[in-house]
Amino acid sequence: MSKSSTDLGSDRTVAIDFDEILYLCGRDGVIGIVKAGAGQWFIETDDDEIVLFTDEDDLFVASGFGTDERMIEGIRCMLYLVREIGSPLIVLSKNHPASGRLRMVVSAGRETTIECGITPGTHPEQDVLCGMEEFDGMRITGVKDGVQLQNVGLSKIDMRKSRM
Repeated sequence: MSKSSTDLGSDRTVAIDFDEILYLCGRDGVIGIVKAGAGQWFIETDDDEIVLFTDEDDLFVASGFGTDERMIEGIRCMLYLVREIGSPLIVLSKNHPASGRLRMVVSAGRETTIECGITPGTHPEQDVLCGMEEFDGMRITGVKDGVQLQNVGLSKIDMRKSRM
């Protein structure tokens, strides 16, 4: 796994291949990003099953609430389960008791904004994802051959890439 400490005070595009995962490791949380590729995915809510179609450069983004190596490995496993195995994305109701116990959440699509003030696992829109305060407001967009990171408020993060 390659690792670098990076100042991301402004927008930045990072190249990633389909078989790579990009980790953004902060003080309190980790973001994992992989290309979704063209496909069909299912989002399950209490009332509906939503079919989501992704394009080649769309992303799966996982947000983990913790920073140890177990969390990093858990994010890799979760992204593998969703992309490679086709596990559905589960959306909980706003008052579901499991929301407080979620240690990571996943979104899918072209663009995801990280928000620290939302309830984990309760947003079927897939354009917003709960994350730690250090990532609040960060926008992650899939672009050709990479990922664009915008509104990154961290002075330093560890950026890691590894094979999926």
